Amino acid sequence: MPVAKKKTTKKKVAKKTTTKKKATARKTTTKKKATTRKTATKKKATARKTTAKKKATTRKTTTKRKTAARKTTAKKAAARKTTRKSTGRKTTTRKAAAKRKTTKKKATKRKPNAAFMRPMTLSEELGAIVGKKAIPRTEVTKKIWNYIKKNKLQDSINRRMINADEKLKKVFGGKKKVSMFEMTKLISKHMK
Repeated sequence: MPVAKKKTTKKKVAKKTTTKKKATARKTTTKKKATTRKTATKKKATARKTTAKKKATTRKTTTKRKTAARKTTAKKAAARKTTRKSTGRKTTTRKAAAKRKTTKKKATKRKPNAAFMRPMTLSEELGAIVGKKAIPRTEVTKKIWNYIKKNKLQDSINRRMINADEKLKKVFGGKKKVSMFEMTKLISKHMK
């Protein structure tokens, strides 16, 4: 019987060693997991710190740039004021300066087209209204409109229509009512 006891004790010893090995293996894996967790959290924390630092530095640089830009614009404005004071001009706003520029542009007159300014010979019918002297097209239209307004020949309801009197009927080819657009076409037939 003593032999049987040795076998059982060997089995018990083998079981104890395997359980010890398993326990140590578990401990080492938990230690490894814990260390990897710690390193991961450390990495995340350092990454957060670096991004926060980067953001802070970019904010500082942008605020520095903005303040520098404000200072330069303030310096320029002060320099403008001093130059205006030295020249004796009043300080004006940008809108007033823009208005001044637009008025300067309007002051320059357009050159009229030579074809419009060429004197035209008029027919007898048109000459009775405008005058028998040779004048350019632009002057003819001005004088006809003056004649229409003076004699109140523009229609009161439809302002585009012109009611012709005896002199204008001859120019309009016998028509009693003519539109503004048709009028210029009919008048051009009486000019050479």
